[in-house]
Formats: sequence, structure tokens, C-alpha cells
Amino acid sequence: MTAPQRIVCLTEETVETLYLLGQEHRIVGVTGYAVRPARVRREKPRVSAFISADIPKILALDPDLVLVFSDIQAEIAAELIRAGVEVMAFNQRDVAGILRMIRTLGRLVDCAERAEALAQRFEARIAELRAVPRAARPRVYFEEWDDPIITGVGWVSDLIEIAGGTDCFAHLRDEKAAKDRIISPQAVIEAAPEVILGSWCGKKLRPEKIAARPGWGAIPAVAAGRILEIKSPLILQPGPAALTDGLDAMIAAIHGAEARA
Repeated sequence: MTAPQRIVCLTEETVETLYLLGQEHRIVGVTGYAVRPARVRREKPRVSAFISADIPKILALDPDLVLVFSDIQAEIAAELIRAGVEVMAFNQRDVAGILRMIRTLGRLVDCAERAEALAQRFEARIAELRAVPRAARPRVYFEEWDDPIITGVGWVSDLIEIAGGTDCFAHLRDEKAAKDRIISPQAVIEAAPEVILGSWCGKKLRPEKIAARPGWGAIPAVAAGRILEIKSPLILQPGPAALTDGLDAMIAAIHGAEARA
């Protein structure tokens, strides 16, 4: 099979992965949210948001392959398929899926050995972090959206545990659709998290709004002022960013001064 020479990436994680594999020359168009590495914004034309795309602009690039993510981009994928474009959809929702995506993408671009080495580096660090002895594993609540309140997707739950925390809503980690991870304010009060982390999917987290919710003043994290934001590009894209800077931010937020010791 001949590797695709002209790839359009409609989400961030495949862009970053191809750059890490030294295959950025294959990319002819990217999502407007692509920021890693920083030079991508200078080098590659932007052709989409997340739930919308400029189909004529994509077609004008004459891609061999368009990479999309999840059911949210299903309509974009369908329109491109009807136009005769080859489309591949990834749907990774946990850390294992992220690693599988890296390996699969590597095979697609005839770069399997380099992709395997990259995935193994991530796996080695994850194993190292899991083995770190922790005096405590703080209870962590991650908020992905504020209205309705949605708790973290699967890879975020995985990262909380890798970072040495305990996800208060780990039982929801396998729920792929955001609507299935909606929780009540009372459920968070009852979970009594010691740390509240959040990333409101593209808008700035407002810790003061979280703290002001009725009854939330009694939550240990709120009482201690431990309501922290992790930027969306680091934690809400299921790719290398989440396993590197996103994981680092998670460790620092959960363990504070101890993480820097």
C-alpha cells in the first residue's frame, strides 16, 4: 500500500503526532485548533473548526486522506466520502486508545518503527509514574463543561490516576458520549473532592463561579481554594499533548509543591 502523500487533519492530535513522527510534509491542511507544534500555524492552511469544515477548501487541496475524530465529525466525514475522498475516523477515548492511534497512524504513513518507539516512550513514563509511591491519592473531580455539568472523558480519568489522584467519577470513564457523563451538583458535593480540575472545552474556567454554586462551599477543594484550570489544548485532545504537558499539568495541580520537590 502506498502511503498517503496529502493528508488533511481535522483534529489536533493527528497533527501533533505526524510532526513528532517527522511526517509533517504530508500534511496539507489542519484544524483551526492545531497549535502544537507552534510552527504549524505558520506552515499549514486551516480548513476546519471541530464541528464544521470548509469542504470546498478541503477538496481544493486534493487530499489522499482526511483524518477525523469521533461521531461529532461524522457529518463532515460523510460529506467528504460522498465527494469521493478517502476518510479515516479515529475514536480513541482512553490512554490505551491514544497509544493505539499513534501506532496506527505510524503504519499509515510507513513510519511504524518510529511510531512504536514514540508509543513505547509514553508507556515507559506512564509505568514510571504509576510506580511512584504516594503518601495520599487525593480525590479529584474534573469538570469538562459547566452547564450542564459534565465530568471528564475516559483519557482524563486515566490521567488522573496515572498522576496519582483518585477520580471521583471513575465509574463514568467508559461513557463515550458527553451526555452520558452529565452529573448533578449534589453528586459532586457527596463525592467531596479534595481537588477540582477543569477545562471548559474552549472557554476560560471560572473558579469563582464553581465556588459560588449552592452547597459547594462545604466541598474540601472549594474550602481549600484548590480549583484549577488545565488548558483545553493540553488535556482535551486525545494525543501526545495529553500524555506530556497535559499529564505534567495534572501532576502539578493534584500534588502542588510535592510535585515540584
